Amino acid sequence: MPAPHQPQKPPGPPKLPVDEAALKPRFAALAMLEAALDRRNGLDEALSSKTVTDLEVRDRAFARALAMATLRNLGPIDRALQARVKKAPPDAVIQLLRLGAAQLFHLDTPGFAAVTMTVDMAAARQATQPFKGLINAVLRGLLREPPAALDAEAYAPPWLHARWRAAYGEAAADAIAARIPEEPPTDLSVRDPSDEAALAQALEAVVLPGGTLRTPRRGDLADWPGFAEGRWWVQDAAAAVPARLLNVKAGETVLDLCAAPGGKTLQLAAGGAEVVALDRSGARLKRLGDNLARMGLKVEIVTADAGAWADPRTFDAVLLDAPCSATGTFRRHPDVLWAARPSDIAKLAVVQTELLDAAADKVGPGGRLVYCVCSLEPEEGEAQAAAFLARRTDFVIDPPAPGEGGAPAAALTSEGTLRLSPSLSEPEGGMDGFFVARFLRRG
Repeated sequence: MPAPHQPQKPPGPPKLPVDEAALKPRFAALAMLEAALDRRNGLDEALSSKTVTDLEVRDRAFARALAMATLRNLGPIDRALQARVKKAPPDAVIQLLRLGAAQLFHLDTPGFAAVTMTVDMAAARQATQPFKGLINAVLRGLLREPPAALDAEAYAPPWLHARWRAAYGEAAADAIAARIPEEPPTDLSVRDPSDEAALAQALEAVVLPGGTLRTPRRGDLADWPGFAEGRWWVQDAAAAVPARLLNVKAGETVLDLCAAPGGKTLQLAAGGAEVVALDRSGARLKRLGDNLARMGLKVEIVTADAGAWADPRTFDAVLLDAPCSATGTFRRHPDVLWAARPSDIAKLAVVQTELLDAAADKVGPGGRLVYCVCSLEPEEGEAQAAAFLARRTDFVIDPPAPGEGGAPAAALTSEGTLRLSPSLSEPEGGMDGFFVARFLRRG
């Protein structure tokens, strides 16, 4: 007797093969994101890992763009996800959701591709496989109902925004936070000032006050005009100010403490000074050595702890770019906002005090000392300068003139120091956050 007819289920949509080639750069972006949120300097370490360096140039660029877009927009992304996920899934799942949301709203990835690729990433790992459905539902929900735009405050970690509000006021804190999602232009310092006009034309750049070139160009720097000939190096407009304030003359002796990766060393050497560049990291000094070779410049490189260096020499000028929380560098390093911890600032302030005293001891009579940090936190800047003047009566503050060194006039404080900030309206396109103080040693 024949078996009764069983109705057949209609066939579902065909199962498309997983695009493994498209997943590789996304897994590289995931590695960058996880490293960036796990530890300081994690993003730089991940960028140098084989997971990233083994990618084709185009895929490497996409992976970096995805990780950076996620970090720059992490605050709003997390708020959108929290509104749709009532019970927090494992961290590995959260990272995938973050990458998926970044592709949906901050890259040119088609919506269906952003969802599909993120689900495929979940399927490829045992720990996230059970959450494919959740990831699919959350991302499709966001695609149907995109989150509303949020105020600038949402882009900053709450504890940091609260600090900036207390230090600079509500409007300035919001102006700083508004810079977080922006991708900055590229700033270049020029080896020979007489080359500025020609390079500006070749690089489609504008010349900022102080001589920094600012270009909207993207891509591999090695392909840009003038790179191979050593005519310029990458350096944010704010980072170029401290070395200019030393006003070095040809033949003067200059000590650059905590010198790596070396942008300020290059400025001082290009100005004709006899430079000693000191840093405790041999690996970072190697990068400086490579750049010096490309520029055709020579300095004395010393691998040592700046606070314990026993060399008896004193110098006409000393520059100390002290280790700091680096919260002012978020335009190019958005990871610093999320890797920083409140306790870091107090610990670093102790180190800065010790290094500032060590730097002062290396300044000859009548010499100059410039102290700077790429931090927005007053404990690392204004408080350090005030405490230094109180305990070192052999030094006095030497206020820069308005606009000196390329610093916006609005950056000059009533104490005679500079507070460079992303909140300033000039230059167009913004600049990193720096504190800079110039001191003179009594003769």
